[in-house]
Amino acid sequence: MEIMGFEIIDCHIHPFLCQETNTAWFPGTETPDIFVEEMKRAGIAKCCGSVIKKMTKPSFDQIKALNREALAFRDRYPDFFIPGIHVLPSCPEESCREIEELYHRENVRWIGELVGYFMDYPSYLGDGMFKIYDLIQELGLPVNIHPAAFDEIGIICKNFPKLKVVIAHPCDGQEMKERFEFVKNHPNAYLDLSGTGLFRWGMLRYGIDTAGMDKILFGSDFPICNPSMNLQAVFFEHLSEIELEAVLSGNFKRLTGLTSGT
Repeated sequence: MEIMGFEIIDCHIHPFLCQETNTAWFPGTETPDIFVEEMKRAGIAKCCGSVIKKMTKPSFDQIKALNREALAFRDRYPDFFIPGIHVLPSCPEESCREIEELYHRENVRWIGELVGYFMDYPSYLGDGMFKIYDLIQELGLPVNIHPAAFDEIGIICKNFPKLKVVIAHPCDGQEMKERFEFVKNHPNAYLDLSGTGLFRWGMLRYGIDTAGMDKILFGSDFPICNPSMNLQAVFFEHLSEIELEAVLSGNFKRLTGLTSGT
Protein backbone atom coordinates (compact mmCIF):
# COMPACT_ATOMS: atom_id res chain seq x y z
CA MET A 1 0.00 0.00 0.00
CA GLU A 2 1.24 3.46 -0.90
CA ILE A 3 -0.12 7.00 -0.64
CA MET A 4 1.04 9.45 -3.28
CA GLY A 5 3.72 6.91 -4.16
CA PHE A 6 5.11 6.65 -0.60
CA GLU A 7 5.27 3.59 1.63
CA ILE A 8 4.08 4.51 5.14
CA ILE A 9 5.58 2.77 8.17
CA ASP A 10 4.15 3.80 11.53
CA CYS A 11 6.89 3.19 14.10
CA HIS A 12 4.77 3.83 17.18
CA ILE A 13 1.51 1.96 17.76
CA HIS A 14 0.15 -0.32 20.50
CA PRO A 15 -1.62 -3.44 19.21
CA PHE A 16 -3.67 -5.89 21.25
CA LEU A 17 -5.21 -9.33 21.10
CA CYS A 18 -7.28 -9.02 24.28
CA GLN A 19 -9.26 -6.10 25.67
CA GLU A 20 -7.07 -5.61 28.73
CA THR A 21 -4.25 -4.50 26.43
CA ASN A 22 -6.47 -2.32 24.22
CA THR A 23 -5.34 1.26 24.90
CA ALA A 24 -8.09 3.02 22.88
CA TRP A 25 -9.81 5.85 24.75
CA PHE A 26 -13.01 5.57 22.71
CA PRO A 27 -14.95 2.83 20.87
CA GLY A 28 -13.98 1.91 17.32
CA THR A 29 -11.17 -0.61 17.65
CA GLU A 30 -12.87 -3.41 19.55
CA THR A 31 -11.03 -6.25 17.81
CA PRO A 32 -7.54 -6.76 16.37
CA ASP A 33 -9.03 -7.09 12.88
CA ILE A 34 -10.72 -3.70 13.20
CA PHE A 35 -7.47 -2.25 14.55
CA VAL A 36 -5.62 -3.38 11.44
CA GLU A 37 -8.43 -2.35 9.09
CA GLU A 38 -8.45 1.16 10.52
CA MET A 39 -4.70 1.54 10.17
CA LYS A 40 -4.81 0.37 6.58
CA ARG A 41 -7.74 2.71 5.95
CA ALA A 42 -5.45 5.54 7.06
CA GLY A 43 -2.87 4.41 4.50
CA ILE A 44 -0.41 2.63 6.79
CA ALA A 45 1.52 -0.13 4.97
CA LYS A 46 3.36 -1.48 8.03
CA CYS A 47 3.47 -0.63 11.71
CA CYS A 48 5.64 -1.32 14.73
CA GLY A 49 5.23 -1.07 18.46
CA SER A 50 4.76 -2.80 21.78
CA VAL A 51 1.76 -4.22 23.58
CA ILE A 52 1.31 -2.20 26.77
CA LYS A 53 -0.70 -2.63 29.94
CA LYS A 54 -0.93 -0.62 33.14
CA MET A 55 0.95 -2.61 35.79
CA THR A 56 2.00 -2.39 39.42
CA LYS A 57 5.28 -4.08 40.33
CA PRO A 58 5.20 -6.43 37.35
CA SER A 59 7.07 -9.70 37.33
CA PHE A 60 9.22 -10.56 34.35
CA ASP A 61 6.69 -13.25 33.43
CA GLN A 62 4.13 -10.46 32.96
CA ILE A 63 6.55 -8.53 30.76
CA LYS A 64 7.29 -11.67 28.79
CA ALA A 65 3.55 -12.24 28.29
CA LEU A 66 3.24 -8.81 26.64
CA ASN A 67 6.12 -9.68 24.33
CA ARG A 68 4.48 -12.98 23.41
CA GLU A 69 1.26 -11.13 22.63
CA ALA A 70 3.23 -8.86 20.28
CA LEU A 71 4.72 -11.90 18.54
CA ALA A 72 1.28 -13.49 18.26
CA PHE A 73 -0.05 -10.28 16.69
CA ARG A 74 2.86 -10.41 14.23
CA ASP A 75 2.03 -14.02 13.39
CA ARG A 76 -1.60 -13.05 12.81
CA TYR A 77 -0.67 -10.11 10.55
CA PRO A 78 2.79 -11.07 9.27
CA ASP A 79 2.94 -8.63 6.38
CA PHE A 80 1.72 -5.71 8.43
CA PHE A 81 3.04 -5.71 12.00
CA ILE A 82 6.64 -5.56 13.27
CA PRO A 83 6.87 -6.36 17.00
CA GLY A 84 8.50 -4.16 19.60
CA ILE A 85 9.41 -5.77 22.89
CA HIS A 86 9.65 -4.77 26.55
CA VAL A 87 12.37 -5.12 29.15
CA LEU A 88 12.29 -4.71 32.93
CA PRO A 89 15.10 -2.79 34.70
CA SER A 90 14.75 -4.84 37.88
CA CYS A 91 15.36 -8.04 35.86
CA PRO A 92 18.38 -7.26 33.66
CA GLU A 93 19.51 -10.88 33.19
CA GLU A 94 16.04 -12.02 32.17
CA SER A 95 15.64 -8.97 29.93
CA CYS A 96 18.92 -9.66 28.16
CA ARG A 97 18.03 -13.32 27.63
CA GLU A 98 14.69 -12.22 26.22
CA ILE A 99 16.31 -9.76 23.80
CA GLU A 100 18.89 -12.33 22.66
CA GLU A 101 16.27 -15.04 22.18
CA LEU A 102 13.81 -12.89 20.27
CA TYR A 103 16.51 -11.23 18.18
CA HIS A 104 18.00 -14.53 17.02
CA ARG A 105 14.86 -16.70 16.95
CA GLU A 106 12.15 -14.21 15.96
CA ASN A 107 14.16 -11.55 14.10
CA VAL A 108 12.89 -8.85 16.49
CA ARG A 109 14.53 -5.53 15.54
CA TRP A 110 12.83 -2.96 17.79
CA ILE A 111 12.85 -2.41 21.56
CA GLY A 112 9.87 -0.49 22.92
CA GLU A 113 8.09 1.76 23.12
CA LEU A 114 9.32 1.53 26.72
CA VAL A 115 6.81 3.28 28.98
CA GLY A 116 8.22 3.27 32.49
CA TYR A 117 5.37 5.23 34.06
CA PHE A 118 2.91 2.63 32.70
CA MET A 119 4.96 -0.40 33.70
CA ASP A 120 5.79 0.92 37.19
CA TYR A 121 9.48 1.69 36.92
CA PRO A 122 10.38 5.31 37.66
CA SER A 123 13.68 5.63 35.81
CA TYR A 124 15.44 4.55 32.63
CA LEU A 125 18.80 4.70 34.39
CA GLY A 126 20.59 2.39 36.82
CA ASP A 127 22.82 -0.66 36.62
CA GLY A 128 20.02 -2.92 35.38
CA MET A 129 19.06 -0.67 32.48
CA PHE A 130 22.71 0.00 31.62
CA LYS A 131 23.32 -3.73 31.27
CA ILE A 132 20.30 -3.92 28.96
CA TYR A 133 21.47 -0.92 26.90
CA ASP A 134 24.88 -2.56 26.50
CA LEU A 135 23.27 -5.54 24.79
CA ILE A 136 20.88 -3.46 22.68
CA GLN A 137 23.83 -1.36 21.52
CA GLU A 138 25.88 -4.46 20.75
CA LEU A 139 23.07 -5.88 18.62
CA GLY A 140 22.58 -2.57 16.82
CA LEU A 141 18.88 -2.30 17.68
CA PRO A 142 16.87 0.90 18.13
CA VAL A 143 15.21 1.52 21.49
CA ASN A 144 12.07 3.66 21.58
CA ILE A 145 11.73 5.45 24.92
CA HIS A 146 8.88 7.51 26.38
CA PRO A 147 10.91 10.04 28.42
CA ALA A 148 10.19 10.60 32.07
CA ALA A 149 12.79 13.11 33.22
CA PHE A 150 14.23 14.21 29.88
CA ASP A 151 17.74 14.64 31.27
CA GLU A 152 17.86 10.84 31.52
CA ILE A 153 17.85 10.63 27.71
CA GLY A 154 20.97 12.77 27.60
CA ILE A 155 22.72 10.49 30.07
CA ILE A 156 21.75 7.43 28.03
CA CYS A 157 22.97 8.96 24.75
CA LYS A 158 26.25 10.03 26.35
CA ASN A 159 27.00 6.69 28.00
CA PHE A 160 25.95 4.61 25.00
CA PRO A 161 27.10 6.63 21.97
CA LYS A 162 26.25 3.87 19.46
CA LEU A 163 22.83 3.12 20.93
CA LYS A 164 20.05 4.25 18.57
CA VAL A 165 17.70 6.11 20.92
CA VAL A 166 14.31 6.95 19.38
CA ILE A 167 12.55 9.48 21.60
CA ALA A 168 8.78 9.04 21.68
CA HIS A 169 6.61 12.12 21.05
CA PRO A 170 7.67 15.62 19.99
CA CYS A 171 5.34 17.20 22.60
CA ASP A 172 4.45 20.88 22.13
CA GLY A 173 5.67 24.46 22.44
CA GLN A 174 9.14 25.13 23.80
CA GLU A 175 9.52 21.49 24.80
CA MET A 176 9.09 20.51 21.15
CA LYS A 177 11.83 22.91 20.06
CA GLU A 178 14.11 21.60 22.79
CA ARG A 179 13.61 18.03 21.58
CA PHE A 180 14.55 18.96 18.02
CA GLU A 181 17.67 20.72 19.34
CA PHE A 182 18.52 17.68 21.45
CA VAL A 183 18.23 15.36 18.45
CA LYS A 184 20.37 17.76 16.41
CA ASN A 185 23.11 17.76 19.05
CA HIS A 186 23.18 14.01 19.74
CA PRO A 187 24.22 11.87 16.75
CA ASN A 188 22.55 8.74 18.17
CA ALA A 189 19.22 10.38 19.04
CA TYR A 190 16.07 10.32 16.90
CA LEU A 191 12.49 11.49 17.37
CA ASP A 192 9.22 9.83 16.47
CA LEU A 193 6.21 11.99 15.57
CA SER A 194 3.58 10.13 17.60
CA GLY A 195 1.11 11.88 19.86
CA THR A 196 0.85 15.66 19.93
CA GLY A 197 2.94 18.05 17.89
CA LEU A 198 2.06 17.64 14.25
CA PHE A 199 -1.12 19.69 14.70
CA ARG A 200 1.19 22.72 14.97
CA TRP A 201 1.56 24.06 11.46
CA GLY A 202 5.18 24.15 10.32
CA MET A 203 6.58 21.98 13.12
CA LEU A 204 7.90 19.28 10.81
CA ARG A 205 9.50 21.75 8.42
CA TYR A 206 11.13 23.37 11.46
CA GLY A 207 12.19 20.00 12.85
CA ILE A 208 13.83 18.86 9.63
CA ASP A 209 15.56 22.21 9.18
CA THR A 210 16.85 21.96 12.76
CA ALA A 211 17.72 18.29 13.19
CA GLY A 212 17.84 16.88 9.66
CA MET A 213 15.49 14.62 7.72
CA ASP A 214 17.41 11.50 8.84
CA LYS A 215 16.52 12.00 12.51
CA ILE A 216 12.70 11.93 12.40
CA LEU A 217 10.36 8.92 12.08
CA PHE A 218 6.64 8.82 11.39
CA GLY A 219 4.50 7.54 14.26
CA SER A 220 0.94 7.92 15.49
CA ASP A 221 0.39 6.24 18.91
CA PHE A 222 -2.70 4.46 17.53
CA PRO A 223 -5.25 3.54 18.90
CA ILE A 224 -4.83 6.42 21.36
CA CYS A 225 -4.27 8.97 18.58
CA ASN A 226 -5.51 9.29 15.00
CA PRO A 227 -2.97 8.01 12.42
CA SER A 228 -4.73 9.74 9.53
CA MET A 229 -4.41 13.17 11.17
CA ASN A 230 -0.67 12.70 11.66
CA LEU A 231 -0.20 11.39 8.14
CA GLN A 232 -2.12 14.23 6.52
CA ALA A 233 -0.17 16.71 8.64
CA VAL A 234 3.08 15.30 7.25
CA PHE A 235 1.86 15.59 3.65
CA PHE A 236 0.55 19.12 4.21
CA GLU A 237 3.99 20.42 5.23
CA HIS A 238 6.29 21.80 2.53
CA LEU A 239 8.62 18.78 2.24
CA SER A 240 10.51 17.41 -0.71
CA GLU A 241 9.95 13.87 -1.96
CA ILE A 242 13.32 12.87 -0.49
CA GLU A 243 12.33 14.28 2.91
CA LEU A 244 8.94 12.58 2.81
CA GLU A 245 10.46 9.21 1.94
CA ALA A 246 12.95 9.50 4.80
CA VAL A 247 10.35 10.40 7.43
CA LEU A 248 7.57 8.09 6.28
CA SER A 249 9.60 4.87 5.97
CA GLY A 250 13.25 5.29 5.03
CA ASN A 251 14.59 6.17 8.46
CA PHE A 252 12.75 3.28 10.11
CA LYS A 253 14.11 0.79 7.58
CA ARG A 254 17.62 2.16 7.95
CA LEU A 255 17.59 1.99 11.77
CA THR A 256 16.14 -1.53 11.87
CA GLY A 257 17.94 -2.96 8.84
CA LEU A 258 14.58 -4.05 7.45
CA THR A 259 13.63 -3.88 3.80
CA SER A 260 10.24 -3.23 2.22
CA GLY A 261 9.66 -6.95 1.69
CA THR A 262 10.66 -8.01 5.22
